Amino acid sequence: MKTRLLMSSVALAAVLASGQAMADKASDTLNAAFTKELESVDSYFNSAREGVILQRSIWDGLIYSNPQTGEYQGNLATSWKWVDDTTLEFKLREGVKFHNGEEFDAEDVVYTVNFVANPENGVVVQRNVNWMKSAEKVDKYTVRITTNGPFPAALEYLAGPVSIYPNEYYAKVGPPGMALKPVGTGPYQVESVEPGKHFVLKKFDGYHDGPKGKAAIGTVDIRTIPDVNTQLAELFSGGLDFVWGVPSDQAEKLAAMGRFNVVNESTMRIGYLELDAAGRSGKDNPMTKSAVRRAIAHAIDRQAIVDNLLKGKSKVVNSACFPSQLGCEQDVTVYDYDPEKAKALLAEAGYPEGFAIDFYAYRDRGYAEAMLAYLAEVGITANLKYLQYSALRDLRRNGETSLGFQTWGSYSVNDASAITSEFFKHGAEDFARDDEVKGWLDVADTSVDTGVRKENYSKALKKIADEAYWIPLFSYNSNYVFTADAEYTPTPDEVVRFFQMRWK
Repeated sequence: MKTRLLMSSVALAAVLASGQAMADKASDTLNAAFTKELESVDSYFNSAREGVILQRSIWDGLIYSNPQTGEYQGNLATSWKWVDDTTLEFKLREGVKFHNGEEFDAEDVVYTVNFVANPENGVVVQRNVNWMKSAEKVDKYTVRITTNGPFPAALEYLAGPVSIYPNEYYAKVGPPGMALKPVGTGPYQVESVEPGKHFVLKKFDGYHDGPKGKAAIGTVDIRTIPDVNTQLAELFSGGLDFVWGVPSDQAEKLAAMGRFNVVNESTMRIGYLELDAAGRSGKDNPMTKSAVRRAIAHAIDRQAIVDNLLKGKSKVVNSACFPSQLGCEQDVTVYDYDPEKAKALLAEAGYPEGFAIDFYAYRDRGYAEAMLAYLAEVGITANLKYLQYSALRDLRRNGETSLGFQTWGSYSVNDASAITSEFFKHGAEDFARDDEVKGWLDVADTSVDTGVRKENYSKALKKIADEAYWIPLFSYNSNYVFTADAEYTPTPDEVVRFFQMRWK
């Protein structure tokens, strides 16, 4: 296969020569690295996985989803019930304090929900919050949340991306202040933030007796280090104790050494190609032709990319969702690797000699370059435009890209609404604009009948596959590498839970 691995063996050998790391167990500090620069620590104003990780350590939701069992447990709420199809009532946990000493009660839930549910306040991922209409206080420790119509996935979102903020503090500082000096009720409080570069978390001694459990490690010091080579060099020199997302070839070599804990775990993240079928970037864009989109699907050997680059627990994905998500139909059109069929489809579409096009990506350059090589074999000259995530996101939302390699982790929400409905309901990142698909998703997202939900997600996902509006590629896995002095069991939802780490 015409591609190159992300890092060479020569580079790794140089890293390994730098010596073995010693964990900072003596000072009770875990030194960790992020690869992507986080634009804001305020969990409602970023869409990065790094933001999700910080969110789960700094803030709490009303509900907690047990990552081992999937069971919903009371967190800031102790119990809940559906009053009717659009109203949830919660009894809140008493005696909880925010990191700044502010007392938690119904006012905080009401303020947070009403703020984030208002589209004028610009929450980045609207899908996470726009199902909520409002919240109202019943008494000091009872609150009701009203939804915009029936929304059966409400508990899943309340257990994930919906964090509760301190009303008095947030009203004073707003998103900019929360980004610089975050305050939550979570097991870690923030000691300092250097925007995009450095985050220091301290164990919150006043943490309540909730399902997350109290943090065991006193300090988590996180630095943004974009280059994996540099991360590994610091791991060996003792500058880092924990890294994740290590490329498979490097992880294999590190595991063979026996000096570090190396753990591979699947994730809910999938990679996919986004094609401008609606012609948002221009009506002469080749992606508007179904035969071209199907040709691209047949041109790429997804299994070879999984076997040679991702490895681990990754698998080829055929549907525009993650297989475990409720409603993720698997019986859809499958595009096997068939370059000759791809060439025939291009000729059918009027491109017998192929064409040139810009190909956008923001991560996993090696994977992107492998796909470029496959496209070249069938006559498509793809010019790689490799951008920072935020820059590419803005281009996509403005409809300025025609073909791109993207990934989505669904905020670890185990429901098809967290991915399929995010990208196929005429939002800023919908490049299909199919009214029929949107109609099915509208029904699936709002029905309280699980059978009806599955039926309509199935219809939408089948058409998405038939028309090749997306080309799902593969599920991701993640390699976690950390000092032998630490204990940690990763989970398939791709959330690094610092509060569950321990020293041996």
